Amino acid sequence: MKQIIDCKIGDGCIIHENVDLYKCEIGSNTKVKSFVYIQEGVKIGKNCKIEPFVFIPSGVIIEDNVFIGPGVFFTNDMYPRATNSDWKIKNTIIKEGASIGAGSTLVCGITIGKLSMIGAGSVVTKNIPDRMLAYGNPARPIKEIND
Repeated sequence: MKQIIDCKIGDGCIIHENVDLYKCEIGSNTKVKSFVYIQEGVKIGKNCKIEPFVFIPSGVIIEDNVFIGPGVFFTNDMYPRATNSDWKIKNTIIKEGASIGAGSTLVCGITIGKLSMIGAGSVVTKNIPDRMLAYGNPARPIKEIND
């Protein structure tokens, strides 16, 4: 079963079963695998690949040609509470060509640079520059990617 409510979905997209999409935008030729939940206002570029069991909340922008590995979780609130009257979304941006490894968690308010790679299981709490391999908890830039 799929739940697709008020979304803009580009040509050639493949949306697998058990996906919930709410008022988001997905560019052409993007693949969204099963058990993915994408909230209102999320923008995903073209030619992206989003693997199973990914959570993408409001405030996330994913540019073109991005890979999101299985079990990746994004956040959008620095101080989450069950009730919070002055809650504000903190945006997260994943730049073109970046790859986020399986099981990673991305704390809100950061930018992952163009063509960067985040190693599996990382907890990303700070910006990662363009063309950088980063991993760990917290994720740290390890080396520049030159290919």
